[in-house]
Amino acid sequence: MGPVRDVCVIGLGLIGGSVLRAAVAAGRTAWGASESTVDAEAAAADGYDAGSDVAAALRRAAANDALVVLAVPLTAVDAVLRLVAEHAPGCLLTDVTSVKGPVRDAVRRSAPDARFAGGHPMAGTAESGWKAGTPELFSGAAWVVCVEDDTDLSAWREAAMLALDSGAHVVPLRADAHDETVARISHLPHLLAAVLATVGAQGGPLAAALAAGSFSDGTRVAGSRPELVRAMTEGNRAALLPVLDEALGLLGAARGSLASTGGLAATVNAGHDALRSLTEHRAAPRASVTLDLGAPDAREGLLALGERGGRLTALDGETLTGEVA
Repeated sequence: MGPVRDVCVIGLGLIGGSVLRAAVAAGRTAWGASESTVDAEAAAADGYDAGSDVAAALRRAAANDALVVLAVPLTAVDAVLRLVAEHAPGCLLTDVTSVKGPVRDAVRRSAPDARFAGGHPMAGTAESGWKAGTPELFSGAAWVVCVEDDTDLSAWREAAMLALDSGAHVVPLRADAHDETVARISHLPHLLAAVLATVGAQGGPLAAALAAGSFSDGTRVAGSRPELVRAMTEGNRAALLPVLDEALGLLGAARGSLASTGGLAATVNAGHDALRSLTEHRAAPRASVTLDLGAPDAREGLLALGERGGRLTALDGETLTGEVA
């Protein structure tokens, strides 16, 4: 199995703070740093090894060959990567940012010597900051760990092991496949939630009095911090634009049908069937799979598994076990 890797988390908000907590709960030596003194002081007050000196945290990571986890908004990634290049240039590096292509490109540009495998845990809440985090946030969640043609598989292994230690299962994907998919199931829902909340609020006090489950379910993520939502949606512009066009086309078709025939059967039935299909896929029986991370075709095997919606649930040495529908 080898020694358990130390972890250095840069950024101590909801996700970064939860990564630090989960790493410590798994028995790892872990420390964190954030330029947000509020989050850093709150983490230290809760007994965690945390401060506001990012450069010092990175130098410690370099000295200990720790896994560095970037947990900052996309807009801050370039600045932090410049510090990585200065203070821990050859480090093992992953991230938990919700857009993967731009981070991949930023690492290649600003910290090319880092051994990098991008990551994204599919977990979160509408709350933010250190106080919102928990060590159980990732329990049962999907955690994407990216595989590219130039991905160092030793770095991929370390990022995957952190995800598994945090209670998540690992989905290996290329960055571009990740970004197109999250545009559909995360970023478009954030935009639709914002639109629904805006339309609902136009109804004033009466709308507030009558709003019930369908409205609260549809608008929950509109309560997320606007700067974080903007960072992930604007950062995924290339993938989000065609998905937004799909949604606008469907809404336009619904509008046209309602205006011409008064019927919405096509829209409502298609949505009902689509949700049922997704639900059935998630509940489908799964077959066990085993992959050898040291095999010559390991990269291809990881991608084939991920693209079929498969997941990895354990890592022992170089042997990965998981399941696929």
